[in-house]
Amino acid sequence: MQAVRVERTGGPEVLDVQQVAVPEPGPGELLVKVSATGVNYIETYQREGIYPMDLPYTPGSEGAGEVVALGEGVTEFSEGDYVATAAGKGFYAEYAIVPAEAAVEVNVTLVEARIAAAAMLQGMTAHYLTHSTFPLKEGHTMLIHAAAGGVGLLVCQMAKMLGARVIGTAGSEEKAELAKGAGADEVILYREVDFAEEVRRLTDGEGVDVVYDSVGKDTFYKSLDCLKVRGTLVLFGASSGPVPPVDLQILNQKGGLYVTRPALGQYTRDREELLWRAGNVLSWIGNGTLDVRIGGTYPLSEARAAHEDLQGRRTTGKLLLLPEVN
Repeated sequence: MQAVRVERTGGPEVLDVQQVAVPEPGPGELLVKVSATGVNYIETYQREGIYPMDLPYTPGSEGAGEVVALGEGVTEFSEGDYVATAAGKGFYAEYAIVPAEAAVEVNVTLVEARIAAAAMLQGMTAHYLTHSTFPLKEGHTMLIHAAAGGVGLLVCQMAKMLGARVIGTAGSEEKAELAKGAGADEVILYREVDFAEEVRRLTDGEGVDVVYDSVGKDTFYKSLDCLKVRGTLVLFGASSGPVPPVDLQILNQKGGLYVTRPALGQYTRDREELLWRAGNVLSWIGNGTLDVRIGGTYPLSEARAAHEDLQGRRTTGKLLLLPEVN
């Protein structure tokens, strides 16, 4: 099969397409013929060595496809089922391994497999952010950075479902319009104005209940300035780099603030929680309540271009890799 391999750390040029053997599912695993693979920012950190990986490896944990073989002990799934996951192994390939405990069945008559692939990691991330880390309710006001990104567009939609007022940031008018289309009440063009000052203006000086921040270093302190007394900053990414060490006294000075740094694994700790989150996301897609924007599709041979576009902030929505022979 074709697979993307990383044999050394570095830039997008280290993503090398090779012919490799189709993997065999071990106990408790599924072998999946890949329909689509989600491209995620964490894979750029792994590729660069920021998050160390054992070399060589095939990237990709998120995707969807058809089950073609079952490992020993698998009883919940059958060959021919379609599944999606955010915790697979080697999805930058034509075939990939999925632990059965991390797989969610997809009704492809309601949700196309490639849409399911696009929705798992970012959809469940948006779900835990809005439903668990800081559960939004009617009357809350929130700020989401990168509102036109994959998670941002989903957070906007879920926040509106829950009755919150949604303020977003974006880098261009085009991206601002996408965020508004997803439900954002106001979108701040952060290149043109100071977003913290604009948030204060939009909230009559009070600030927001919560900031969902995936940018990190470049936005962290101004995100704190956007919060009302006892507000919460949810830092769930670091696209601009990690936040340096923080003197916690600043949280007192700025109003008794809360800061948390969650990750999806902490919010899908057992199968029941995984099925709840994924089930909500897939059912909302199936009934038209939630729209997943595909920002670009690339054949496996263009995985480098996908990483370049993602890191260059040239994208909106979700990027997918598609096997060239499917």
